[in-house]
Amino acid sequence: MGTRGREIVGGEVDKVIELLQKAYADEWLAYYQYWIGAKVVKGPMKDAVMTELMEHAADELRHADMVAERIIQLGDNPALHPKQWYDMTNCGYDAPEDADVRPLLDQNIKGEQCAITVYNDLLKFTRDRDPVTYNMVLQILQDEVEHEEDLQSLMEDLGEFLNR
Repeated sequence: MGTRGREIVGGEVDKVIELLQKAYADEWLAYYQYWIGAKVVKGPMKDAVMTELMEHAADELRHADMVAERIIQLGDNPALHPKQWYDMTNCGYDAPEDADVRPLLDQNIKGEQCAITVYNDLLKFTRDRDPVTYNMVLQILQDEVEHEEDLQSLMEDLGEFLNR
C-alpha cells in the first residue's frame, strides 16, 4: 500500500476498511445469491429472469473485485475465508429455497435495497475523507440502483404476464 494513498484517508482508514470488508462480504453473498437463483429459478418468464440474474451476478463479482482492490490499497486483506462473510455481512443471504420467479425476485429486490442503503451510507462517510473510495462507491451505487430498477421492472412484467 502506498503511504501517501493511505495518508489521504487520515485517521479514519481503519473505519473505511471495516466498512469495505462488510461491503465485500455483501458482494460475494449477493453474487452467489444471484448465481444460484439463476440456476434454480422456475415459473413464468424464467428465461428473462435467469438472464437478468446472471447479469447481476457478474456485476456483483466485479464489485467484489473493486472492493477487494481498495481494501488492499488501504493496507489490509479482504476476508480470506468465505465463512467470515456471514459474520461481516450487512445484507445477509437469502437462499432461494422457493425458486418460483416471484419470491426469487422479491428476495433479490430486498437485497438490492439493502445494498443501496449500505453504499449510500458509505458514500456519505467517505465524501470528505477518502475521494478514491468515494468514487468507487459511487460507481457501485449506480449499478445497485439500476439492479433494483431492473428487478422491479421484471416484477411488473410478471404481473402483467400473469394477468393476461
